[in-house]
Amino acid sequence: MTLNDINPNAKLGKDVTVGNFSTICDDVVIGDGTWIGPNVTIFPGARIGKNCKIFPGSVISAVPQDLKFSGEYSTVEIGDNNVIRECCTINRGTAASGTTIVGDNNLIMAYVHIAHDCVVGSNCVFANNSTLAGHITVGDFTILGGKTAILQFVHIGSHVITAGGALVDKDIPPFVKAARYPISYAGVNSIGLKRRGFSQESIDNITDIYRYIFQKGLTISHAVEYIKELYGNTDEGKVILGFIGSANTGLMKGYSYLRRDEK
Repeated sequence: MTLNDINPNAKLGKDVTVGNFSTICDDVVIGDGTWIGPNVTIFPGARIGKNCKIFPGSVISAVPQDLKFSGEYSTVEIGDNNVIRECCTINRGTAASGTTIVGDNNLIMAYVHIAHDCVVGSNCVFANNSTLAGHITVGDFTILGGKTAILQFVHIGSHVITAGGALVDKDIPPFVKAARYPISYAGVNSIGLKRRGFSQESIDNITDIYRYIFQKGLTISHAVEYIKELYGNTDEGKVILGFIGSANTGLMKGYSYLRRDEK
């Protein structure tokens, strides 16, 4: 006896497993080898890659929680080898971009919410209860501490790590640690970079660049002038300058010794 509800028009690849009491709607595509646990709901517009694991209680491709949404066609595109733990919600896009995108090889822990029109890279870890509002971009190899909450339209660069409980309302450039309130620079993510094969020279360049941006008391425009002159031809300089040039919401603050109640 089948205890799940799979629409006959859904397209399931080879060796897909669907647990009891799960619902898979029309206009869903699931790649080979993916495991769908019990009590999962996958709504129309879901495109899920190969060898993913989706745990009980998760809801994929529900309509956006956006008052501007008026029923337009949109999708969620989830890549390969993702682990989506219990009770996660990933909403489909709106007319703004048409889709919500999650890359490959991500670990999305329990109760994470990824809202409409977000773009998440690959090899990320989102710890429990992380929450992404709409239109957020997150780069590859980013780690969000538990209960991190990110405001809409924020951009987060690659190789970033945030502290647990971080409230993120400004863009976070690549390669750094971010913590405190308001969200602030907390150093270079040197341990993560070493684990991913960055040379000591590259890490030193990144550290020097962020001294100009966050620790020397310069305006961003003046810091950018120094970086262009000293590091503009390095790979690290090009990545960081490119991020700053496209920042949506302004950069997070530099390091501050002040506590929240002293501000």
